[in-house]
Amino acid sequence: MNFDLIDISIIFGYILLSILIGFWISKKASKSLQNYFLGGNKLKWYFLGLSNGSGMFDISGTTWTVTIFFVYGLKSVWIPWLWPVWNQIFIMIFMAIWLRRSNVMTGAEWITTRFGDKEGGKLSHIIVVVFAIISAIGFIAYFFVGIGKFAVTIFPWDLSFQIGSIHFISEYVYATILLSLTTIYVIKGGMYSVVATEVMQFFVMTIACIAVAWFAMHKVSAEQITAAVPDGWFSMMPTWKTSLDWSGIFDQVNDKIAEDGFGMLGALVMMMFFKGIFSSLAGPVPGYDMQRVLSTKNPRDAAKMSGLTSLVLYPPRYLMVAGLGILGLVLVAPMMKAGGGEIDFEKILPYVINNLLPVGLKGIIMAGLLAAFMSTFSAFVNAAPAYIVNDLYKKYINPNAPSKKYIHISYISSIAIVVVGIIFGFFSDSINSLTLWITSSLYGGYVAANVLKWIWWRFNGYGYFWGMLAGLLASTIKFLFFPHTPDIYLFPIILLMASAGSFLGCLFTKPVDDEILIEFYKNVRPWGWWGPIHKKAQKIYPNITKNKDLARDGFNVVVGIVWQMTLIVAPIYLVVRHYNGLIISAVLFVITSLILKFNWLDKIKDYEKI
Repeated sequence: MNFDLIDISIIFGYILLSILIGFWISKKASKSLQNYFLGGNKLKWYFLGLSNGSGMFDISGTTWTVTIFFVYGLKSVWIPWLWPVWNQIFIMIFMAIWLRRSNVMTGAEWITTRFGDKEGGKLSHIIVVVFAIISAIGFIAYFFVGIGKFAVTIFPWDLSFQIGSIHFISEYVYATILLSLTTIYVIKGGMYSVVATEVMQFFVMTIACIAVAWFAMHKVSAEQITAAVPDGWFSMMPTWKTSLDWSGIFDQVNDKIAEDGFGMLGALVMMMFFKGIFSSLAGPVPGYDMQRVLSTKNPRDAAKMSGLTSLVLYPPRYLMVAGLGILGLVLVAPMMKAGGGEIDFEKILPYVINNLLPVGLKGIIMAGLLAAFMSTFSAFVNAAPAYIVNDLYKKYINPNAPSKKYIHISYISSIAIVVVGIIFGFFSDSINSLTLWITSSLYGGYVAANVLKWIWWRFNGYGYFWGMLAGLLASTIKFLFFPHTPDIYLFPIILLMASAGSFLGCLFTKPVDDEILIEFYKNVRPWGWWGPIHKKAQKIYPNITKNKDLARDGFNVVVGIVWQMTLIVAPIYLVVRHYNGLIISAVLFVITSLILKFNWLDKIKDYEKI
């Protein structure tokens, strides 16, 4: 591919600007661990919301989303329920408030406020750190595969080389270079650097998304889209069977549907909903999303930040996804079919950029996608070392070291995690396989213990440790011995193993000390089975009240999921020119927004006076 000077200038100018911002802000970050990992809890909630949304707009996820949109059409909006995408709604409605009331630095440190600092508490603390590190390594491998596939198709230079018998292909070399450049500014600037660059990256991405949607709508007509897809492609409803037959249009797509394991879409949506409820009640995994929540000034800001995340993430992202998708369907699919041989559908996005975008727009979209990659990757690189430094080194090895020592250890930790993630990336050839393992297997093992920690007073650190360990072992067994079985269908088995570990570990050991439970309950005030602790807390704090918001929170979650779905489908309907769907989505968005305004936003409780 031949780049015009304008495109090259835009791309390298953006990369240079990101690195410069990281170094420029680095002085603020180096003052303390609180500044380095949480921005001193002085960052505005709307900046954190833009940062969080930008951090979720990753290039691997965008590549995957374009692929499933190409293959499944409007039905593809259900497939991200694998994560599930609406866990952000649970965080927005109540989980962010509960988390922020704890006033801690990391998810692992939060665990000690729930289970104490004795043996059970220490075991639960260590297992969260282990999970956070494994999760970060898995995501770095995921980013490595995605950016490598993207870069090797886009950039014209062959960077492959050989050392002895080991051959390093261009895909891996490009990925290593881009991961290394991003790591530099994250290490130097910490959370301040991450948020500042991600806010800048959000605006770059939004401009790129709007530009791609505009170009696609002018390049491809509604009639051309209809002619390029099978019957049912425009239908959003998740029928029991996918019912998309690409025979005679693009036969290889039928093989892709079979390979993905999404043929029984109705069953898949039911399974994803079942998994999603548990996953969302568990709260955010120990990573960048949790760090944003803990970085806010107060619980109310944490809730607003989480709500803003969905609002700024989905409309621009799906403008780009739909634009790239229809360009791929109408203009790239014929080239892919004519090429013959094995087709990698995960390269649809770079194919479109390579062959269709004009000078200038190509540079903008490249900068936007690099922004998407760098923002998400930087969020993980900032979050994971916090667990190593604050929850391992500071807690168990050197508790009285100066701040500069901790920050230097963080530099080393960041580099080590990135290196290990890259090594894992070398052995993972598919974005889809990594996506399914992370969402269904790895997170499946996280669910049981992390739901129980919120809602049941009797649950203790031993139960948490054995539940998390059983879940991690189950997900690892799946990864090693059942690699071709769709992960989502094994979720119930992984959940059962993790639940067994949780209950057995808990019931054969003593409860957490009353003092710890009373203090946790006083600060966080979750709903659930906390009756005995509430009675004990009343003796110390006579005016303490129960959380009676379960019904309202549940109703708001359902409304919030509908609200979020309108943010996803509305831009798609706009780009494919299905205006009836766009109008219905817009009306539902207004109605759900009003309900959330009066039944959620106006009723957020910050810190309660006791």
